[in-house]
Amino acid sequence: MTTKRFTRAELKVMQAFWDLGKASIREVLETFPKKRRPAYTTIQTLVYRLEEKGAIRRTRKIGGAHIFEPVVSRQMEGRKLLDEVLELFGGRTQPVMSHLIETGRLSREDVEAARRLLDEVDKDDAGGRPRSSPPC
Repeated sequence: MTTKRFTRAELKVMQAFWDLGKASIREVLETFPKKRRPAYTTIQTLVYRLEEKGAIRRTRKIGGAHIFEPVVSRQMEGRKLLDEVLELFGGRTQPVMSHLIETGRLSREDVEAARRLLDEVDKDDAGGRPRSSPPC
């Protein structure tokens, strides 16, 4: 499992692997828009770098092409990145939530889904008895 941070370019390659599952370098390359597509050797370098970081692994070789697959999940890396963002704010979630609301990225439906999840977690933590939630 990787503990190293991804560069933006590496993250774009990882997103391709998360979307495709197993893929060759050529298949990853083809996920980039034609107008802004990097060179094959650029993607190759990024793939090998991600392999060194333990984020992907070679699964087999078909002809001359190596097939790679992600070792870390999108969810795992997303959580790690969110934890790093929260560290910037001293662990406080309110500034992040405010930003999401102000930019329109957090809807009332999102808040309701979060409220339901909090209720479920509260029930599990209280041994089946719901705890009172602080007002929003």
